[in-house]
Amino acid sequence: MEMRRQDFSFNLPQELIAQDPLKDRASSRLLVLDKETGETSHHVFREIKDYLHPGDCLVINDTKVIPARLIGSKIGTDAKIEILLLKRKEDNVWETLVKPGKKAKPGARISFGEGLLIGEVIDVVEEGNRLVRFTYDGIFEEILDQLGQMPLPPYITHQLEDKNRYQTVYAKHSGSAAAPTAGLHFTPELLQEIEGEGVDIASVTLHVGLGTFRPVKVDNILEHHMHSEFYQIEESEAEKINRAKEKGGRVICVGTTSCRTIESAADENGHLRAGSGWTDIFIYPGYKFKLLDCLITNFHLPESTLLMLVSALAGREHVLAAYEEAVRERYRFFSFGDAMFIK
Repeated sequence: MEMRRQDFSFNLPQELIAQDPLKDRASSRLLVLDKETGETSHHVFREIKDYLHPGDCLVINDTKVIPARLIGSKIGTDAKIEILLLKRKEDNVWETLVKPGKKAKPGARISFGEGLLIGEVIDVVEEGNRLVRFTYDGIFEEILDQLGQMPLPPYITHQLEDKNRYQTVYAKHSGSAAAPTAGLHFTPELLQEIEGEGVDIASVTLHVGLGTFRPVKVDNILEHHMHSEFYQIEESEAEKINRAKEKGGRVICVGTTSCRTIESAADENGHLRAGSGWTDIFIYPGYKFKLLDCLITNFHLPESTLLMLVSALAGREHVLAAYEEAVRERYRFFSFGDAMFIK
């Protein structure tokens, strides 16, 4: 069966792309979609707790976005160069995206923060990405915090006033080039209330790469190649998820990244294995979920792998009908937008 990229298209007015986060995280809107019937209802995000039951397990991705966007100048020419850190290869060597690439041939040296940080291009790898070796005095993460900017998605054109607003309140392990945005709706108070109602909260880590935003360019989606991303699941957290499943509770993932993590690490019987590794799992309609029962997620780009994942869970027709309704109701879309709960 062939699946076309165009089957996942919908009309999105530009002005519905949220440019700024709401002041109160939990006050965004929530569209609830029944995956069996396609029925929808409209709520406020903090009402999510009414849909979670004792014995359920909520799975969150505790990755932390690093301020991975660095703007510097090429030593010897003063040409402005922008670098986006993608993946740490060794201690001080990163795979990066460099603009403009033609100014960043191997041997080129770039100065950031008036020499606080120096990057040297040492190789060109697949898709034109550059390997860059950094030299500095002190602690890399602290220098990055001082010089780097949050790598907001390309469709957000506003400056972010507060760096922390592009982090979840439970962000812990640094390594992402993008936030797991479904988690941005939670506040510490809301998570406490949810736990108070007998819902277990399990943390997994998946460092989100920019591949998340890579458009599907092939017409037949089965030819699309996913970038691999690093994940880690601790024994204690795998146990929480397996326990919920064994006792008849539901496994509810916050975001497509948590979903892809547990689906990658589950065996054929739906038992989650602790450990770490790289995943390039691509979930699209026809996929049989091994562990996940329900999903909390944002509204995704037309023709994106994320929309395909959501369609695998709730059915393409149901999802596209819900998206049309969200457009009619003027929901806010993408990273800083509103949320959807697929039950």
